[in-house]
Amino acid sequence: MRIAERRILVAAAQAGHEAYWNTLRQTGAVTVKAASGEIVERKRDGSVKVIKHLSIGKRVKPGTILKRVK
Repeated sequence: MRIAERRILVAAAQAGHEAYWNTLRQTGAVTVKAASGEIVERKRDGSVKVIKHLSIGKRVKPGTILKRVK
């Protein structure tokens, strides 16, 4: 049973990564992601732009919409 449960976790992680890259390929859209203490913008061509450096321990609620200040 534990082996089957591990397979589910691996399959879910792979599906998440695949969906992420499919979104970039199909729409050409930009995705925003928190990684290594930074909020980064990833484009379809693989380029990455740092939007903001996060302080240690800052939490972002899922679904939060960030707006750029002009």
